[in-house]
Amino acid sequence: MASKVIPWYKKKHVSQVKTDYAYHHTKHVVKQQSERKSSSKSVNQVQAQATEAMAEPAYTVPVFRQRTTEETEEYQRVTKNVGKGLAVIQEELHRIRMATKAQVDNLAIKSEVKDMMARRGDSLEETPKMPDFLVALRPHTVWEKTPVKLFCTVQGNPRPIVKWYKGGVPVDPLSAPGKYKIENKYGVHGLIISRCVVSDTAEYSAVATNQYGTATSKATVTVKRPSGGAHSCQLGMGFHRCVDVWWVAFPDSPSNVPPLAQWYRDDKLLKPSKLVEMSVCGSAARLTLPHLAKDDEGLYTLRIFTKDGTAEHSAYLFVSDAPASAAGAPGAPMSVKAYDINSDYVLVAWKPPNTVNEAPITGYFVDRCEAGSDTWVQCNDSPVKVCKYPVHGLSLGHSYHFRVRAVNSAGISRPSRKSEKVTALDAAESERLQVIKIEGKYDIVIKDDDLEGYVTIPGEPTDVHASEVFKSYVVLSWKPPSPRGRAPLWYVIEKCLAGTGAWQRINTAVKLHSPRYPVFDLQDGQKYQFRVYSVNMYGSSEASEPSEPIHKVDQDGLELPVGVPSAPGQVIATRNSKSSVFVQWEAPKHLKNLMGYYIDGRMVGSKEWFACNHKPFKHTRFVVHGLIPGESYVFRVQAVNVFGLSEESQESSPISVEPALGKGFEYATPSAPYGITMLACDGSSMTVAWRSPKHCGGSKVNAYYVDKRDADSLIWKEVNLSAVTERICTVDNLKDGTFYEFRVQAGNMAGVGVPSAPSDPMKCEAWTMDEPGPAYDLSFSEVRSHSLVLLWKAPVYTGASAVTGYFVDMAKKGSTEFVTRNEEALSHRYLQVTGLEEGETYVFRVRAVNANGVGRPSQLSDPVCARALPGTKEIEVGVDGETGDIFLSLEACEICDTSKFVWSKNYKPIGDCPRVSVSAKGRTSRLTFTNPDKDDLGRYSVVVTDTDGVSSSHTLTEDALNTMLELSHAIRNPVIPLKHGLNYEVLEKGHVRFWLQAVKLSPSVSYRFIVNDKEVTSGEGHKISHDVASGIIQMTVDHFTRADEGTYTVQINDGKAKAQSSLVLVGDVFKAALKEAEFQRKEHIRKQGPHFSEYLYFTVTEDCTVMLACKVANVKKETTFHWYKEDEEIVPDTPPNVMSGACALPIPLFSRKDQGVFKAVLSDDRGKDTSVFDISGQVFEDIINAVAKIAGESASDLVLQCTPEGIRLQCYMSYYTEEMKTVWKHRDSKIASSEKMRIGGTAEMAWMQICDPSDKEKGHYSIEISDGVKTHTRTFDLSGQAYTDAYEEYLRLKAAAFAEKNRGRVVGGLPDVVTIMEQKSLSLTCTVWGEPTPEVTWFKNEQEVASTEHTKVTFDGGKFASLVINKVTPEDSGKYSINVRNKYGGEFVEITVSVYKHGEPIPEPKIGHPKMATPAATPTATPVPPKSPAPSSKAPTPAPSKTPTPVPSKSQTPAPSMKSAASTPASTPVPKSPTPTPKSPTPQRGVKSPTPPRFMKSPTPPRK
Repeated sequence: MASKVIPWYKKKHVSQVKTDYAYHHTKHVVKQQSERKSSSKSVNQVQAQATEAMAEPAYTVPVFRQRTTEETEEYQRVTKNVGKGLAVIQEELHRIRMATKAQVDNLAIKSEVKDMMARRGDSLEETPKMPDFLVALRPHTVWEKTPVKLFCTVQGNPRPIVKWYKGGVPVDPLSAPGKYKIENKYGVHGLIISRCVVSDTAEYSAVATNQYGTATSKATVTVKRPSGGAHSCQLGMGFHRCVDVWWVAFPDSPSNVPPLAQWYRDDKLLKPSKLVEMSVCGSAARLTLPHLAKDDEGLYTLRIFTKDGTAEHSAYLFVSDAPASAAGAPGAPMSVKAYDINSDYVLVAWKPPNTVNEAPITGYFVDRCEAGSDTWVQCNDSPVKVCKYPVHGLSLGHSYHFRVRAVNSAGISRPSRKSEKVTALDAAESERLQVIKIEGKYDIVIKDDDLEGYVTIPGEPTDVHASEVFKSYVVLSWKPPSPRGRAPLWYVIEKCLAGTGAWQRINTAVKLHSPRYPVFDLQDGQKYQFRVYSVNMYGSSEASEPSEPIHKVDQDGLELPVGVPSAPGQVIATRNSKSSVFVQWEAPKHLKNLMGYYIDGRMVGSKEWFACNHKPFKHTRFVVHGLIPGESYVFRVQAVNVFGLSEESQESSPISVEPALGKGFEYATPSAPYGITMLACDGSSMTVAWRSPKHCGGSKVNAYYVDKRDADSLIWKEVNLSAVTERICTVDNLKDGTFYEFRVQAGNMAGVGVPSAPSDPMKCEAWTMDEPGPAYDLSFSEVRSHSLVLLWKAPVYTGASAVTGYFVDMAKKGSTEFVTRNEEALSHRYLQVTGLEEGETYVFRVRAVNANGVGRPSQLSDPVCARALPGTKEIEVGVDGETGDIFLSLEACEICDTSKFVWSKNYKPIGDCPRVSVSAKGRTSRLTFTNPDKDDLGRYSVVVTDTDGVSSSHTLTEDALNTMLELSHAIRNPVIPLKHGLNYEVLEKGHVRFWLQAVKLSPSVSYRFIVNDKEVTSGEGHKISHDVASGIIQMTVDHFTRADEGTYTVQINDGKAKAQSSLVLVGDVFKAALKEAEFQRKEHIRKQGPHFSEYLYFTVTEDCTVMLACKVANVKKETTFHWYKEDEEIVPDTPPNVMSGACALPIPLFSRKDQGVFKAVLSDDRGKDTSVFDISGQVFEDIINAVAKIAGESASDLVLQCTPEGIRLQCYMSYYTEEMKTVWKHRDSKIASSEKMRIGGTAEMAWMQICDPSDKEKGHYSIEISDGVKTHTRTFDLSGQAYTDAYEEYLRLKAAAFAEKNRGRVVGGLPDVVTIMEQKSLSLTCTVWGEPTPEVTWFKNEQEVASTEHTKVTFDGGKFASLVINKVTPEDSGKYSINVRNKYGGEFVEITVSVYKHGEPIPEPKIGHPKMATPAATPTATPVPPKSPAPSSKAPTPAPSKTPTPVPSKSQTPAPSMKSAASTPASTPVPKSPTPTPKSPTPQRGVKSPTPPRFMKSPTPPRK
């Protein structure tokens, strides 16, 4: 029941503040009287008289006399009644006595006060005294438009001066003529405020001052509006992520006592919590939703309770879905709550989300989380299809939160907001407690266990039934057993098919403690019965009575899932405001526990629906906000219950979003005008202006009515009987020097609206200043985030001279610091203000200027926020593609029925002008120029009336106009635009195609080709065609010859449009085309047989092998392939395989010698094709660079190698040739090859040798290998210890080489094996060398041979050593050797001699010796060289070494020199011995000296 609020003016007021002088002095005197021990005589007499008058005679009780029993009873009865009456009389007498005594005391005190005041009066007048208020100001509360008077009495000597203040600011009567009046009569000071308004609510103070001090008296004046006027509070709501609602301060409420504010959502009172925060501070009530979710959507109402009554305001909060976790996934469920809470079971329910364009929801997942934890556990393995789910398996005493996620074919939604915390408790525990109250003071709690006695086995449960029946599950419920027992209890459930009696336990793995249990695994179409056992530690009860047969159907008995409501009925949409629509519909025929409705909307012409609400709405009417003004929409509705969403209702009829006309009084007639200001005054008349109403009421404002009154009068008088159409009016017949007030009413087709607030009092006094009066009617256009355009009208009063310009001042709202935006006065009456802060609010004023100075500023403009309207568009300028007209066009972001497009040029309305025409269609207006020229240049703007400031502008410049004039001429005189002019291309068969491409062609296009002034038609040798889709027109010449040289032209006609394009094909251009055509013709013929699809090209492999490759096509098995170089055929190791489609010729170790013309020839019976590749010049350089790139990337670091000639630096790489661009550097200086610095290399490496090194050659060395793009560098630091070690090694090798060069050795002439017939002469002769001349010693079987007649040893000229055996015998067989030696070393060579008798076969060589051919005729000595003779270790000289002798090659082994006996002419001819070369001796075979030099790889000379 709503409480009744009594208005303040109906309450009984009790004065609680005594501020008059007499009261204060009376209290003072009373205090003195109470403290005074003796009183004056007159006072004592008065008190004595009063006491005597109020005295009562004493009551004497008569002596008791004897009475009879009846008399005694009667006496007691009467005495009892009389006693009661006597007590009442005594009490009343006592009250009268005390009241009389108080009056007597008061009279006495007043009398004494008068005497004291009379005695002190004279002394006070002469004594100096600081000001003191005898009567202080009193607070007042008055109605609006009524006067209030503040009075006070002050004393002081000398007489104080009193000044009045309002809120600490001095009150100046001249600042508001007729508003304030200050009086001072007979020592009583007064301030009279006439016609109070709410803004007069303030603290007023009177300050009295003289030379001895200051005194102040304060009082509060509160001005209230009567009921029926404006609301006592104004509420504005703005919703963000946190929702704040503000209200304006209440004037009649003390600042420290805020009113009572209550918040409601969907008519449910909200209380502070973690999700809802409320505060009332100062003049604002705030509601904050820190964790905004769809659960918070709804109708919010703020109710404010004050002593004047109750005020409230409502607004609907829309909360959209967060972005889906996956594209197409549904929105999150909402309103998750837990019901039927037990010790291990809870029933979770929620509301389904709206699905507009998403796939239908197929189910839900329920998650739980223990309080204080962030770990969520999914409760159901498969999605549940209804919006309820029983969660079991909870732990007793634990607290849980729950959340839900929706599932569809696209994915899983975001989780819902978690539920409130619930604790798993035994709900039946409280029912087992009995509370007994004793005399209302004590409570005795008795448990059922105490009344049951000692019970071990519990009783059976009762009332087994199904509390929830769905297709997914059935929830069983029952009543706990009685008696129960004190031991912990749990339950066992069994089921069976109805009527079979085959019971089966279903909770085998779960101890069930709650009288609830969900059953999930029931088969469709079957009926089941259930029974329950109570079990504790002592045993099990009997089974309960079986339940009734349970079938998985919904509550209406229909098979699931047909459980959703039926579709809502007819949907009707009606206009509500310029951005909202009122939608209502009929409820479904079958509600089925309806939760609410979802409303969807769609813009006409669009296929996409949008959600109008995101939480089920319970009523059958809804206001859809946030729509685009002027657009048309249709709506549909779906009903929602626990099973999901119903079918969509039928769509509503399309409705255009526009304000409703006649919706309430304030919408039917215009709101009040405001901002009345005076523009001029001549002493008998005043010109006033005002601003348009903020709301037109749905139709155009076409009339204004002005009233006036004297400032001291309350009666209004009409100024104009006929309507004023402009917002300016001159009021005549006024009195000079009188203050006047004005008010204005606006009218439209619905009537006259409410009058405006009275203007400030204006004094009718003639203006005589030389400066101009104020500008007026400040308005805004084109408000954007950082700029706007300010417009105004010229002053009515111009002053002593004409107005020459204007200054514009700007300030932020609430600030008094104005900044002038233009340095020089503006000649026109508009200004584009830039550099604004987005979202900031500004005010403006304008000052007019004439020759005499700057006039008074205009009235401040309305505050304007620098922010563009949502969807704001700018003026588009263009040329009509059909007519060629140049136009300016604007599409308004909002519009209503009464809106009009007002075009201006340089911010002067265009009106009816022959130069332009204006048209409007829907939300778009177009201004078309009739015959545009330079006179039309300027700034064009357009304003859409009856909107929130929809406007835009565009400056038409000369360049833009010229561009559009050219385009207009092209449209009016159409020319077919061409993407490409006439051109030609040579096709593969040598055909030549002439073509052009138009931007667009119609099917009716016609054209013709003209060649050398003769039209060519499609026929033999020419093919002419076109393609409308691509816009191509072409002519193909089959056989292009010299006769086709000339000019080609195409003429096109397509409707009214024409085009022509020409191509001059003569001279060099024609020759190039003819050459290309002939080439393509030959190419076509060539490709009829085997041919090269890719001609010869080169590649380089990783091992730097150059490959000449090509690709072939149209080949067969019989096709042959040949390689040639300089017309000499090259036969590669691997024959080319033409069937593979590619052939390649490897060129290993590529160098300059490989330069030349290579040719590949492909042929068969169908023809032949040739590809030529000239490796020379740039091609050769490219190949070398390619080789250098691979070699440079594979190059190793520089390696130091010492030789007898010097120190060598070597760089190993995959391949090296001297043609590569290789540079050696020493200390960053290039090294040239010389006797000192030799540069060379092999196929595996590049080297640089320092001959006869010295300290000058120390330093940093590098090699740079360039491949034409990149340089590959390797370095070596030859200094310090590295140089010292290398130099020592060089010296050692040099000495060893010298010794090796000059040691004694056998140069040649000796065989390895000699086979000779008995009695023949054997001559073993060889050439020796050494410096100095070596010594020569011969040995036989390791015994030195002395020269005898039989064995003669000679050594001629220090070069030729011989051993001659005359008439050999078998005893001469054996192993002979020669030892050649000097001081640097020597060599030991062995020869095996075998002697056989005449007639015997030639003996076989020993094992390891090759066989020799038998002499043909005469017995001869045949030398048989062994493969690898080993040196004898038993040589008599110490020269031979045991190191194996190297085997010389065949080319280095000369035939043995064989000399016959002097007397035997038939000896075997001796082969010619090679001439020794002492300068570079090459040892043939033998044993090195005992100290052979260390092996050193000899340098390889560079390839020349």
